[in-house]
Amino acid sequence: MNKLSMLFIAAALLFTTGCSTRDKRVYKNFGQTKTYSADKSSHSPYVNKKDFSHPTMRPYVIRGIRYYPTVVNVGDEFSGNASWYGPKFHGKLTSNGEKYNMHDMTAAHKTLPMNTIVKVTNRRNGKSTVVRINDRGPFIATRIIDLSNKAAHKIDMVGAGTAPVTIEILGFDSKGKKRIPTKKQLDGSPQQQSLEGFALQIASFTRFEGAIATQQKHDGTDGYKTVIKDMETERGRMFKVWLKGFKSEQEARDYKSLGNFKHAFIVRDD
Repeated sequence: MNKLSMLFIAAALLFTTGCSTRDKRVYKNFGQTKTYSADKSSHSPYVNKKDFSHPTMRPYVIRGIRYYPTVVNVGDEFSGNASWYGPKFHGKLTSNGEKYNMHDMTAAHKTLPMNTIVKVTNRRNGKSTVVRINDRGPFIATRIIDLSNKAAHKIDMVGAGTAPVTIEILGFDSKGKKRIPTKKQLDGSPQQQSLEGFALQIASFTRFEGAIATQQKHDGTDGYKTVIKDMETERGRMFKVWLKGFKSEQEARDYKSLGNFKHAFIVRDD
């Protein structure tokens, strides 16, 4: 074999090795978790998974009671008793990581999404104020909101300590800034605080065709949507069909208990 032939073979081997390396790299990307909706146009291997992580919307337990943060709409109203908290908590961290400032227009609520903007009206005197939810509480069954010291002064309830109030959802500050958005800014914000952190896995397949058939069969069931999760597992590549659209973990659990999907289980979509 002459030198020219040997050089040709070496070059061919180098080219083949390079192609093999690139193929492995492409396959690795292809194997990452991807989401396919019921829309056939989205059945592409390069549709990336969206991140719907909402740490402050996860269930939590206080004094043995489990609370489930909920989804609300602009215009929703709630009635109950308000209380307030001040100097004892000033400077301490709130549930969303801010430092509590009793001079800010903020409040604590057990289940409203963080940064929900609410109007609080004292039913005894008709006075109202607007606050932003940035903490959890009050953990007393007869109370629905804990106002900052300044907010409590605005509706003249500091002396009494508590007051019957009505809470109205005005909007959501998606940027989470430490201020109350203007009415114009609130008008341009979403009308509902959405949450897609929970789903039911209803089936799992090694073949994409089986996943598509199941997805299309159950899409829209009871108002929920189906997606396919393309995942690499210890058993190899799997196509998992998830039912999504639950507003809380409790809703997902309640639906699972109906038994519509025999082997379904709750998963986190984050």
